[in-house]
Amino acid sequence: MRIFYTDGSASPNPGPGGYAVIEHGQPVALGSEPGDTTNIRMEGMAIIAALDASAGQPCEIHTDSEFWINVITKWAPGWAAKGWRKSGGPIKNLELVQAAYGAFIAHPGAALIWVRAHNGHDGNELADEWANKARLGARL
Repeated sequence: MRIFYTDGSASPNPGPGGYAVIEHGQPVALGSEPGDTTNIRMEGMAIIAALDASAGQPCEIHTDSEFWINVITKWAPGWAAKGWRKSGGPIKNLELVQAAYGAFIAHPGAALIWVRAHNGHDGNELADEWANKARLGARL
């Protein structure tokens, strides 16, 4: 089983952003998107990158984004069933939500696991460090 730690960063928020995926204490994916972005977008992109890095193998993706865990596992299935609509108005970051949900359901061996942010957890701290480096331009 592959174990990944993910994090995203934007500073200021919104502002320049970056994300990181860590495996075995090393970054396996670093990235961003052009222009200003948000922490939420970078967290989602990190999860997508971890799913891509898993290459379909069973994996655990540890993230401090309870929001994205809820989006992917609780809310997106209902939104998809309703034609990507929700009662409260438009779905923010819809293209990213669809990509994350699609990647997750295409990887039935993937599990999303929440970890508390900035709580001394080595994998999460390393993902945060590398997400900030990615925000500043670091790439693999």
